[in-house]
Amino acid sequence: MDLMQEIIARAQANKQRIVLPEGTEERTLRAADRLVADGVAEVILIGNPAEIKCLASQYGLEHIDGAILIDPKEHEKKAEYADLLFQLRQKKGMTPEKAAVLVEDPLYLACLMIKAGDADGEIAGALNTTGNVLRPALQIIKTAPGMSCVSGAFLMFTQTPQYGKDGILVFADCAVMPNPTATELASIAVATAATTRDIVGMEPRVAMLSFSTKGSASHEMVDKVVEATRLAKEIAPELKIDGELQADAALVEKVASLKAPDSDVAGQANVLVFPTLEVGNIAYKLVQRLGNAEAVGPVLQGMAAPVNDLSRGCSVDDIYKMVAITCNQSIGLKAAKK
Repeated sequence: MDLMQEIIARAQANKQRIVLPEGTEERTLRAADRLVADGVAEVILIGNPAEIKCLASQYGLEHIDGAILIDPKEHEKKAEYADLLFQLRQKKGMTPEKAAVLVEDPLYLACLMIKAGDADGEIAGALNTTGNVLRPALQIIKTAPGMSCVSGAFLMFTQTPQYGKDGILVFADCAVMPNPTATELASIAVATAATTRDIVGMEPRVAMLSFSTKGSASHEMVDKVVEATRLAKEIAPELKIDGELQADAALVEKVASLKAPDSDVAGQANVLVFPTLEVGNIAYKLVQRLGNAEAVGPVLQGMAAPVNDLSRGCSVDDIYKMVAITCNQSIGLKAAKK
């Protein structure tokens, strides 16, 4: 069983309620049909129910009746969600009138459903920009306790089985924070470790990457990584994390034995945390293109409940996989709260 099959199996064994606010979008509908048929999640589609059913019939979809359909203009909890939005945002200038309008926006409605405990996670972005997806999520769901920022991780399925879990490594942040502070970088490290544990199913060994290994260079950018490593260890003392490490010291045992002989992470890292978004984004794309690796993500992390953003060029299969991943995030977050 490969990793994606494991992720799907874990979702099937512990169904989560995942809301898809772009409920009339074709790829989303096709993915929802498969998800319901395979029992991966309890799917909630936001959109006009008559339109959804008409489109499902047009596309030859047979399982949409197994999804929950929510009309954003008219449903039994509309007033309740509008009041919740007003209560959450009134100090930021929200009025009951504004809340009554925003509650009909599927992206806001999805987040309000999660906040109210009526859904466990959300997937959007087939039609909407990342900014539009994240804005209501940050306003309503917010970051998890102890997390100072949201970040994006990629699951990297490489052709080098000697690294990570049979070649699977996790890279972050590759999608959200341009130049994180030491505090934010520490949050990214802890969040990525949780993503690694919940989704990949491997015990994380986190390398905080730099152009220096254990003081081999002096620079304020190195200092940031050193401080972030210290802070991450304070937040999660049980976590195997070390830095600052160069990429070869993090991955290659022979190099690690020379540059960081006392490290319990160097030479064995399966999580690579990059000092800036610039580095992380370039690195994952180089590994993807030159190393013929598959990059799955970004998996958004650091939220109090999982909200994931799709590329507008995503496929039906991408949406299907991201729903299964979101289910695993939700399962992991619930287990951590117990």
